[in-house]
Amino acid sequence: MVIAAEALSFSYPDGTHALAEVSLEVRKGEFLALMGANGCGKTTLLKHFIGLLKPSSGRVLLDGKELRRFEDREIFRRIGMVFQDPNDQLFAATVEHDVAFGAVNLGLTEDEVAARTGEALRLVGAGELGDKAIHALSFGQKRRVAIAGVLAMEPEVILLDEPTSGLDPRGTSSIMHLLRKLNRERAITMVVATHDVELVPLFCDWVAIMSRGRMVGEETPQRLFADTAMVREAGLRLPRMAHLAEILHKEDGVRFPAVPLTIAQARRALLKLMEGRQESEAGAFCRVDGEEG
Repeated sequence: MVIAAEALSFSYPDGTHALAEVSLEVRKGEFLALMGANGCGKTTLLKHFIGLLKPSSGRVLLDGKELRRFEDREIFRRIGMVFQDPNDQLFAATVEHDVAFGAVNLGLTEDEVAARTGEALRLVGAGELGDKAIHALSFGQKRRVAIAGVLAMEPEVILLDEPTSGLDPRGTSSIMHLLRKLNRERAITMVVATHDVELVPLFCDWVAIMSRGRMVGEETPQRLFADTAMVREAGLRLPRMAHLAEILHKEDGVRFPAVPLTIAQARRALLKLMEGRQESEAGAFCRVDGEEG
């Protein structure tokens, strides 16, 4: 376990109840998707994980120790957060200065800061942007720079709030592949808040679904999306391939051994069904042919 919420509840000053008895464990090295419709409490939970909000009741643990017992510098060194809108995160004049800001605040030497800044920009594919003005960047470039600023602090955990929001399909794919690569090669634990059901089966190991401030389910993508009623009650939809399999089953009697969540899974399942049908038809033909003989 790296981070855990235990019976976490929170209300905003205006009386809005954002979290209600939420419990969730984030394990070391996993890529977890935190899903739910807009307003379900995903962002509020992420802000509790990094200490930006304090619970009304319950607690947040970091490696088994209450988060409130850590100094802010220690929390921000170990946990980084990328906000939904990179414009809320980027403030320096140039990319290099912005990415270096967190590392500077850790008290590192100039050489260490320069090395971390360069490596972070390289990792996100923005090595050539160091001298660029922040306002001159595209939205996708700003997203990468915001991630680089977090990476420069070399955290154990990165929290990302809707990291693909506002990106085109190519930008979405690029960012998600980057995050998965960092997760696998750098062993960085990833927690991604999203309502994009198509991305989750492709990139995430574990899924937790929230609805109206409560945790309503957590499982592997395969098992979780098999509970169609729970997914829909949470204000989400099934992945397209799972929806297609559902229609084929209801309307055409086609039975899949497991619900396909991706195009690759659907293709393999359909090929197996076609092979089985061909073998069945061939066997029937042989029987008929033998009777006629």
